[in-house]
Order: sequence, then C-alpha cells, then structure tokens
Amino acid sequence: MSTTTTRGVAKGRAAEETPAVPRRRGVRGRTLNFWLFTGPFLIGLAVFVYIPIGWSAYLSFFEARYTVTPSTFVGFDNYAYMLTNDKFTDALVTFTVFAAIVVPITWALSLGLALMVHRIRFMKAFFRSVFFLPTAVSFVAASLIWKMSIFSGVRFGLANTVLSWFGIDNIAWLANPDPPWYWLVILTVRLWLQAGFYMILFLAALQNIPQELYEAAAIDGAKPGWQTLRYVTLPQLRATSTAVILLLLVAAYQAFDEFFNLLAKTTWGRPPLVELYYTALGENQDYGAGSAGAMILTLLICVVTLLQGKIMGFGRGEESK
Repeated sequence: MSTTTTRGVAKGRAAEETPAVPRRRGVRGRTLNFWLFTGPFLIGLAVFVYIPIGWSAYLSFFEARYTVTPSTFVGFDNYAYMLTNDKFTDALVTFTVFAAIVVPITWALSLGLALMVHRIRFMKAFFRSVFFLPTAVSFVAASLIWKMSIFSGVRFGLANTVLSWFGIDNIAWLANPDPPWYWLVILTVRLWLQAGFYMILFLAALQNIPQELYEAAAIDGAKPGWQTLRYVTLPQLRATSTAVILLLLVAAYQAFDEFFNLLAKTTWGRPPLVELYYTALGENQDYGAGSAGAMILTLLICVVTLLQGKIMGFGRGEESK
C-alpha cells in the first residue's frame, strides 16, 4: 500500500472518531424555536399586563377625568385623596381582616383534603377529581348559584329550608349588613372554589416526601397521627405552605367577582377592587384617582406578601432553617 493511500485511510478514521462540531445553524435554530414558542406569551404579557400597569402608574400622577389621556400633573394629590377616602380605607382594613380569616381556613381545609386523598387506598383519582372540579367553575356562575339557590333570602332557598326544619325563621343572608351574614356566603363560595386547587399543590408535595422519613420517625418512637404530622409532614411541606399562603393573600386582596355579583350595588362589604371600579368607572370616572388607588393596593399586597415570606422563611437556604 502506498504512503498516500495510508495517509488517506488514517485521515478517514480520524474524521470518523472525531465528534462533529455543532453547527451555528443548529444553535440559531434552537434560539428561533425558543422565541417562536415564547414570543406570543411575552407579547401578550407585555400588552395586557406590563403596559397597563405602567400606564396606570403614569395616570396616578395626573388629573384624568372621563379620559385616559392625562391633562394636568397633580403629583401625589390623587394618592392623598384615596388615602383620605373613608370608603377605600375602610375596604383596605376590612379586607386585611378578611385575608386574616380566609387564608388560614383555606390553608387548613386544602391541607386536610390533601392528607385525606393521599391516604385513601381506593378511588383516589375519583376523589381528587371531585375536589378539584369546582376550580373550573367561574366565580360569577358560582356566586349566582350561591345567591339564588343556596342562600336565597326567601323560604325556598336551600339554607333557609334546612333552618326551617329546626324551627328557625328565614334569614336575609345578603340583604342586611347587621348581622353580617353575607360574610358566611362569601367565605363558603370562596372555599368551595379555591380549596381544590391548593389541595392539588399539597398533594403533589405529599407525594414527594420520602417514605424513609416516616420509617425513621417510627423507629424513633413517633406515633402515627399527630406526632408524625407535626414532626415529619408539616416540616416537609414548609415551602409549599409558604407558596400557598402567599397565593391566598394575593387572591384575598384581589377579590372582586363574588362580591360584585353577591352584593350588587350595596355600599357595605365592598372590597378594594370594587371601590376602585366605582371610582374609575362610576359617575365621575376619575381614572387618575382610580389608578392611584390601584397603586396603593398593589403596594399593600407587596408589603404583606414580603412580610409573610419573611415570617415563613421563604427563599432561605436549607442550612438556615
């Protein structure tokens, strides 16, 4: 065999053994695919979220009545007006109390459902679907069902029918703020709608807890039940619990649909978003003041969320827990 032929064979083998260098076209193709998939989402996020937030913050410093085009710069006058508006400040205080009530109840209910579904040995998929299905119902539809069928103020309502069996007179659940029975209506509809969603989050976290931890706890003398729940399950659910509480806090301050549909145009029990709705879209259509109120509400949600995250240790490393 000639020297030239030998060199050619060696070069061919070297080419076969050397891994192929990725082409730039492949990298560009993956980058293009990334932007093709995420581009529509990012555009929608910018158009429907970030741009409205920025424009609302801009409008909050201007006089803007009956138009979204700012006319006169007023500085912090809109903020001062909203902070001295008794209806708005009362709504903020009321919904801080509302959040303090509905958040722990929803957390406990969703965790209890998750523990129950996680431990049953038959029809687990059925019960998981049954508890999760209410999350697919809109707040508007659920509010109308609660208002006209369950908590109707007449004797044909389900709640009043059950009470009549015990000799209790009909209760006007949504027509009278004293006593405030409307809170029972709002709490029950919100629990029914959102408990299943957070149950799924807890259920996923429960399935990720290593079984070895329970076996080690049993060897150390921990009894099944409360001791296992306290010393094994709850510590392992700390990150999920923090995320659930933060989501519940934000959702509580953003409550709108059920209040707007259950209480209609009543002047009591209005959440902050309903007050902002009537400020910006009411008789005066004061978009500047409405935008300032929205910024105040956003700041309050951020502060409460950060405080809750600080208390729960959200974002801390494992070594600091």
